[in-house]
Order: sequence, then C-alpha cells, then structure tokens
Amino acid sequence: MTFLRLAAVLAVGFGVITACSDSTSSGGGGGHTTSLTVGNNFFSPTPDTVPAGVVTFTWSTPSNGHNVTWSTGPGTLPANSTTKTTGTYQATLQNGTYTYHCTIHSGMSGTIVVQ
Repeated sequence: MTFLRLAAVLAVGFGVITACSDSTSSGGGGGHTTSLTVGNNFFSPTPDTVPAGVVTFTWSTPSNGHNVTWSTGPGTLPANSTTKTTGTYQATLQNGTYTYHCTIHSGMSGTIVVQ
C-alpha cells in the first residue's frame, strides 16, 4: 500500500511539473517579438531582442500620426515609414542594434537588438 501511495504522489508531482513548464520557451527571458506596437507617444516593447528578419510595427490607436524613423543600425538602414494613423510598416533587420524614433513626438523612441 505504501508503494502505491508513493507512486501516486510521484505521478501527481510529475504532472504538476510538466504542466507548469513551457516547452515553447527559448530560454532567453521570453516576450521577444517581431511585432511592435505604435501607440500614442510610445513604441512597445522597447528595448527588445529579436531574430534577424522582418519586424512589423502596427499602429494601435488612431492619433495625429506617428512614424518610424531609423536613427542608427548596422549597414544601410531600412527605409523610414510614412506618417500613419493606422496600419502597419515592415522592415527587414540584420544582426546588430537599431535605434529609431518618431519625428513628430519628441522622446518617442525605441531600440531593437537583432541576434
């Protein structure tokens, strides 16, 4: 009887550990996304670390307009976005650190580290 109880406790414990684990985690702290939000006077998330490739900025709240203007980065910088109130803008990024800002709103800036 004691063996059966021990086996049951171990089975339940293993089930809890398995249920609480995240098998899709990359082990790098999580939350890293190639989709960024452009809101009223903010970019989110920033800073962020993403894999090389396409990042998408999505305007989340209609406003007077915002843009993505690249300040620094490796090699030739991507084309800047137009000023938008809604919609998306995509840029292809290679390894390195990029900084960007909105030319309309002072202090609205962000950083992306591409690995």
